[in-house]
Amino acid sequence: MDRLKLKALRHARRKRRIRKKLFGTPERPRLSVFRSLKHISAQLIDDVSGRTLVQVASTEKDLRSAMPHGGNKAAATRVGALLAERAKAKGITRVAFDRNGFRFHGRLKALADAAREAGLSF
Repeated sequence: MDRLKLKALRHARRKRRIRKKLFGTPERPRLSVFRSLKHISAQLIDDVSGRTLVQVASTEKDLRSAMPHGGNKAAATRVGALLAERAKAKGITRVAFDRNGFRFHGRLKALADAAREAGLSF
């Protein structure tokens, strides 16, 4: 098996292992984070009904105009703060953090810290 397939397989296994333990409810939705090389996105998911309650991405027009690059810690911080702001507007204060198989450092940590500072608890 080549190196990239092995890396993708390991990521899928980590993701499955994490998702076995996490489940979003309407009272405490799952905060799922996805990062690519160029952008970062996060959403609050109610797994009971299978619906996305709040979604924010660095590809949104208002965020893109404010920052030149969406794949850095500054972008992750803005996405986390905006996500928490939109969640509080919908009455959501507690979430279950789903790191989606990624290591909790760098951009993921910046997003989580910004969301915590803006009022989400997890």
